[in-house]
Amino acid sequence: MAPTNGPGRIQLASRTVQLAWLREHSTLAAPLFARARAEVGHAWCLCRLPALRLVIRCTRAGRYHVAGWPGEGEQHDPSCPFHKLAPGLSGPDRYSTGAIREADDGVFIRLATPLTIPLDQPRTHEAPREEISQEAGSRRSVSLLGLLHWIWEQARLNVSHPQEGRLTWRTCHARLHSQLREITVNGRDLDEALYVVPPFTPAAADANAAALDAFRARLGNHGMTEQRALILGQIKEVAPTPYGVAYRLAHQRTPLYARAALQARAARSYRHAFGKPAAQHGATRIALFVVEHSPKRHLTVVDLAAMLTTGTYMPADSSYEVVMADALAACRRAFIKPLRYDTADAVLPDFLLTDVAPAAYVEVYGIHGRESYDRRKAEKREFYQRQENQLIEWDVTQPLPPLARSGQRGCPPNA
Repeated sequence: MAPTNGPGRIQLASRTVQLAWLREHSTLAAPLFARARAEVGHAWCLCRLPALRLVIRCTRAGRYHVAGWPGEGEQHDPSCPFHKLAPGLSGPDRYSTGAIREADDGVFIRLATPLTIPLDQPRTHEAPREEISQEAGSRRSVSLLGLLHWIWEQARLNVSHPQEGRLTWRTCHARLHSQLREITVNGRDLDEALYVVPPFTPAAADANAAALDAFRARLGNHGMTEQRALILGQIKEVAPTPYGVAYRLAHQRTPLYARAALQARAARSYRHAFGKPAAQHGATRIALFVVEHSPKRHLTVVDLAAMLTTGTYMPADSSYEVVMADALAACRRAFIKPLRYDTADAVLPDFLLTDVAPAAYVEVYGIHGRESYDRRKAEKREFYQRQENQLIEWDVTQPLPPLARSGQRGCPPNA
């Protein structure tokens, strides 16, 4: 009997299992992984029939997992965990293989910001310069924002589907944490170099405190190097201090401290995330911090990248996009937010509706009278005309356009 197909169902050798089960019981499933790798050479994703190939990877620590087959991501069902946007609709297209390299034993990322500092190297507070190779202008390293976008996309936190319900930080933490085991950044395993703030509950308080203590123990001087690390969490407040600012994070009592100059630079670089309009629409701010220990053992931020999201953690490039994303979710539309990574000049749609075929583009126009913006708008429209896909446009000086699918009920009147 042929196995039942559907998103999240995987075939390993002759056995069909749920992907969620595989991720939770990877050690128990190791013999099944090894058998499929030896007999077939790969796994099968059953989101569609005929089934699509999946790569079987084994990390240096001996942990098995499956990943999408290179170049076949857009063939998966849009609700499938292995679905990827088509080339040209996402930021990583301009990275060289030196920046992000996928191999049988994991994913290797070259981060522009160093996490290990030789003690004989002069200290600097300048942001690292991005490296661009001579080959087609491709980037040889990933910025902090690029890494944040990559992790968010791998966890499919830029994907909204009405069947998944309202996303919480607990769900975000679980998805993010499941992605870390196969990733190496600057030679360090990301599940050790990155601390994702866990959701707080009174019952988990002691375990969370112990996890943070273990993470902090890896910071500081070790041999002839100083070890830095990464913290990913939601900024609840940026509070002034006598020496700069304190970042207070949701779900975590321990603040992060930074110089005022670093926060001023971050506010310029990520103005939408730190601007007042976003807060008025119930938006949140997600940040990836590079931290080190101060002489008094405080967690000190030496660099950061910030990302604006909706209250349910869908990324947005402006407060107007927050409004649009919330309206699409209210209309129970399935959609994806393409992420730019380090490609500010890329022509990407603001959102992509995946519950229609072919997918429809959504554009939000929030700036008027700026020549560069108008030129970019014209370039986007020309691109969409060539694609011959439906285009939904919203000029923010006007009411939201109709967002419901044909014949759909239950969409709020203002959406």
